[in-house]
Amino acid sequence: MRIGIITGSGTYALPGFEDGTPATVATRFGDVPVTRGSFAGADVVHVSRHRHGHELVSHQVTHQANISALAEEGVDAILSATVCGACDPELGLGSLVVFDDLHFLANRLPDGTICTLHTEPGAAGRGHWIFDGPFSEPLRAALLAGARAVDHPVRDGGCYGHVDGPRFNTRTEIRMLRQAGVTCVSQTAGPETVLAGEAKIPYALLGYATDYANGVKPEDPTPVSELVRLVAASTASFAAALGAAVPLVDAASLAPNGTAFAWD
Repeated sequence: MRIGIITGSGTYALPGFEDGTPATVATRFGDVPVTRGSFAGADVVHVSRHRHGHELVSHQVTHQANISALAEEGVDAILSATVCGACDPELGLGSLVVFDDLHFLANRLPDGTICTLHTEPGAAGRGHWIFDGPFSEPLRAALLAGARAVDHPVRDGGCYGHVDGPRFNTRTEIRMLRQAGVTCVSQTAGPETVLAGEAKIPYALLGYATDYANGVKPEDPTPVSELVRLVAASTASFAAALGAAVPLVDAASLAPNGTAFAWD
């Protein structure tokens, strides 16, 4: 079994990654730098969505290419990590969240085009991704067990809200998302979730709360310095939880999430 791991802001390399071999994977959406190696005893392909040194800001992340590259690499599952802003005032900063729902109404890539791998009329496999929950339940179970195994605070379930970057959101925008039931927001994982679903690769998303989103705690807003500190701290938390989760991924339990209904 081969596992894809995608990391974001603050985590440009995975601590504990062994025999890492950088490579470039060519896809029809562009080239993607990846690192192949061993992590927690598993064959892993790592993608840093922002690339080394945070080369790509959120609106420049190459989502179609990233998921296509992992598909080309033959991964059987994708575990993704993102730092995020908490919309729930009861969620402690520094906590992990294993999401079970998605708010991504726009369904668009950063350049404004529709978020899909089905870009060519008449191409084989074109169709619709139909699902109940957007995230793989077996992978969610592995992430939850991994976080608990390393005694890290973790919430089972929550709605991930995708927002467009690179700016942060206004109080009114966050209030709207809270009313829709969003637990945390960040600027990259919406497209990943959809594209992995279309690619028929089981996918799950692990969040780390670095701040309270605008207006969530008006009496005690998170200082930017604290946000920066927690982004840096997230690397060790992600590495520990993922390291404990990876050995728990059961290949036999994995299946594409939902149904890819094709017109051919």
